[in-house]
Amino acid sequence: MTQPSTTDPSIAHPVATPVPPPTNRWLQLIFGIVCMCMIANMQYGWTFFVNPIQERHGWDRAAIQVAFTLFVVTETWLVPIEGWFVDKYGPRVVTLAGGLMCGLAWVVNAYADSLTLLYLGAIIGGTGAGAVYGTCVGNSLKWFPDRRGLAAGLTAMGFGAGSALTVVPIQAVIHHYSYESAFLWFGLGQGLVVMLIALFLVAPKKGQVPEIARVSQSKRDFTPGEMVRTPIFWVMYAMFVMMAAGGLMATAQLGPIAKDFHIADVPVSLFGITLPALTFAATIDRVLNGVTRPLFGWISDHIGRENTMFLSFGIEGVGIYLLSQFGHDPIMFVILTGLVFFAWGEIYSLFPATCGDTFGSKYAATNAGLLYTAKGTAALIVPYTSILTTMTGSWHAVFLAAAALNIIAAFMALFVLKPMRHAYTRAAAPLETKPKPAAAH
Repeated sequence: MTQPSTTDPSIAHPVATPVPPPTNRWLQLIFGIVCMCMIANMQYGWTFFVNPIQERHGWDRAAIQVAFTLFVVTETWLVPIEGWFVDKYGPRVVTLAGGLMCGLAWVVNAYADSLTLLYLGAIIGGTGAGAVYGTCVGNSLKWFPDRRGLAAGLTAMGFGAGSALTVVPIQAVIHHYSYESAFLWFGLGQGLVVMLIALFLVAPKKGQVPEIARVSQSKRDFTPGEMVRTPIFWVMYAMFVMMAAGGLMATAQLGPIAKDFHIADVPVSLFGITLPALTFAATIDRVLNGVTRPLFGWISDHIGRENTMFLSFGIEGVGIYLLSQFGHDPIMFVILTGLVFFAWGEIYSLFPATCGDTFGSKYAATNAGLLYTAKGTAALIVPYTSILTTMTGSWHAVFLAAAALNIIAAFMALFVLKPMRHAYTRAAAPLETKPKPAAAH
């Protein structure tokens, strides 16, 4: 019997599936962290410019701070749209555009001789910063489906603590030259670095990332439209708002609280360092707010998202309550505000990671961006804390309300979100793998 030739064109041979070129995902993560560090000053460095702007132009401080509000609104609420572009066209083009806008924004601020121009710079900057933020977080979720908590936490840490590297240089330029020079030089430098790194950002292709993780994950990818129609998304959204409100209140009102407690300028000695209580608290808070993001993200990769939420949210609630009781003591004020920020910053790693686990990787940037708008929603609550303080004559009611929201969110994580998500990820099987009805014979 004649054996068929292996070169016979009539015989079908399996076609080798092309293997994507190797890409170092840790390098992609580092690129994202550096980009986040470059845009951190857009939010956290703003405070150094307010007084010089007021002295130069004589504008009302409240009017100047409208620019910061415009920045936060555009930086938060436009992320879902920017995330959609990332999911459709990849991270490179969106980060390039974001870096360009971030640089342009501070150039506009440098030449702004009217509040209108200052507001324009804030809108451009918020749009650009949101584009970079949403891209880097979304890309980290895609590259690390097995370690989403750690990856999202390290990326968010860049934004939370990145500005610490340039606090002294920015203040020095403002002092020795002018605030306009600081805006111009740092704006151009930060924008160019982001644009340069953007050229190396890529999204993972099939087969380039591991698919094994210790935590429960969805078996299919949900589009943004599908996600917002699920009850579990709104449970996460409500929890995000509840947690973000307390932390944003502490961020925005730390100075007024210290002043009302009559301890802002009281010297505090800890770890061999002596600083005024407010300065000491602000310094420690910034560091701990950055460290907590990868730490709790890493913990959640090992013990589960909801268990980690219960732990950290509970610590946050207890910390805020203790601050209301013992915050009048300068040393306790520094320690307890540090605890509050340590237990708050992790929401920017836990919620994106949980979103990716629940709704898949394909639309991770858009979906995480939609959930991130909860920060903007929570920010709308912050002004009412001042009203409540005026009505009651103290911060006690505000502290109790914030602590209660955190404790409720902690129990929701364990007794509402956890069972819902467990059932959801098990039920959400890929559409193409669901069994087909048996053919009739």
